[in-house]
Amino acid sequence: MKNENMWSHFSDIDVWIFDLDNTLYPSHCDLFSQMDVRMGEFVSSYLQIEYDEAKAIQKKYFAEYGTTLKGLMTNHGLDPKEYLHFVHDIDVSHIKPDEKLNTALGKLEGRKIIFTNASEAHAQNVSTQLGIDHHFEAVFDIYQCDFIPKPDLSVYKKMLKELDIDPKRSIFFEDMAKNLVPAHELGMRTVWIPNTAQWSHEQSSGNHINHVVEDLSDWLFELTSQALED
Repeated sequence: MKNENMWSHFSDIDVWIFDLDNTLYPSHCDLFSQMDVRMGEFVSSYLQIEYDEAKAIQKKYFAEYGTTLKGLMTNHGLDPKEYLHFVHDIDVSHIKPDEKLNTALGKLEGRKIIFTNASEAHAQNVSTQLGIDHHFEAVFDIYQCDFIPKPDLSVYKKMLKELDIDPKRSIFFEDMAKNLVPAHELGMRTVWIPNTAQWSHEQSSGNHINHVVEDLSDWLFELTSQALED
């Protein structure tokens, strides 16, 4: 949609919903590598097994349940609070404030929501480091999803109901293509922000993806600039 009025495609949107990790910040910030190590360490300690075995279980649960957390809760009765606090205790200081994204979000009319499989504390930590936390009226996190992760359809319905969102007037930005399937099913507009990870591309073919965006900051900045020109 370069060289045409992009805003005409989005002027009816009044709720802008964003995934957090690898979406509001680029994947090259690589926070996941820190969380991945922390997850392995937690599983190793919690199950009293060697780290390599813990990593294998971690990956298995991620594939089967959508999150390692859900697998641990289902199979081992884990209290999720301890896990989430440990896994999200990471260093985000290398992430630079995103002035372009901050400016774009400030110009963007409508409500802004973070919808994440992580915790609100993690979302607050990251969005504050980015300098964009003040733009979001709510964080719908894994606690509010009753620890059921995306892409389970029920948590999308729960978010829409509790936050009083009309799906047909909303748009969802997400780096994992499979997490856009239920959003599309419910009538939400969808934007995929791909990265090089294999899990980013699962279920990336199909009409559940309305737009593909390589750089969220650049794209939103251009979009809001065109909106002001109208």
